[in-house]
Amino acid sequence: MTTKTNGPSEWAVRQEICEIGRRIYARQFAAGNDGNISYRLHDDLVLCTPTQVCKGFMKPDDLCVVDLKGRQVAGKKKPTSETAMHLEVYRGDPKVRAVVHCHPPHATAFGMAGEDIPTCVLPEVEVFLGVVPRANYATPGGNSFADSVRPFLGKANTVVLSNHGTVSWGPTVERAYWHTEILDSYCRMLILARQLGKVRRIPEGKVNELLDLREAFGSGTDNRRVEGGELCVNPRFGVGEGGKVELAEVVEGGAAGGVGGAGGARACSKCDGACACSGGDQADLVKAITERVMAALEAKG
Repeated sequence: MTTKTNGPSEWAVRQEICEIGRRIYARQFAAGNDGNISYRLHDDLVLCTPTQVCKGFMKPDDLCVVDLKGRQVAGKKKPTSETAMHLEVYRGDPKVRAVVHCHPPHATAFGMAGEDIPTCVLPEVEVFLGVVPRANYATPGGNSFADSVRPFLGKANTVVLSNHGTVSWGPTVERAYWHTEILDSYCRMLILARQLGKVRRIPEGKVNELLDLREAFGSGTDNRRVEGGELCVNPRFGVGEGGKVELAEVVEGGAAGGVGGAGGARACSKCDGACACSGGDQADLVKAITERVMAALEAKG
């Protein structure tokens, strides 16, 4: 059975899902038959990975099709019971076209420790992820498991599932996977930085510049701006021996050293987590972040 889609052909999506499955397995984001991937083919039809199949060795014909009520309409293999969580995402946010669930080790470690993902630390996270909420634990496959992500739909693109893994979504399977990959890489950096002694924060004024950049990239308005929440989530994570939140040194407009360099005036050095530092040359910031993003995309291509 071939289903007419609102985007790329079903066969192309099947191939993409298998490719993303190979990446997930190669990155050790899923062991054995862990994880699942899906794509909304049409308003009420979803292509998904089957149960009891290793994501690193899937074939396009292994995938199955279900409707938004979870009833299988195509495919020889049975869908995983965790498909219910995918369907909850699609029902809750009609803009979502793809969902990826797996167990990236560093991000999952935060969920196992009950540690919220800090913000105001890494530019790419502010631009492409925003706040990554943590859902309460629920038994996989049940109705409560699907319900656990409901509060975050329309507000986030990635969620840490306590004592389980992560789920991310986006306009394509690859973009949904990118969110997971960015998150796990970030969590690894956080763990390493804390082992070095401290995690410094980006000043709030500079975080706002990144949120402007997020909107310019077409990633939507960050939910912290929509609901007026605190910019810096979990500010006590990685606090140094002095017990105070330290801010990164900032190069202000035109100073030597470039964005993030050693030269230039220091806007803020330390604060109690409540200070906001602003200023700087936004054009330099946009240029620096864009160059880093394009280099990452070219490396993946």
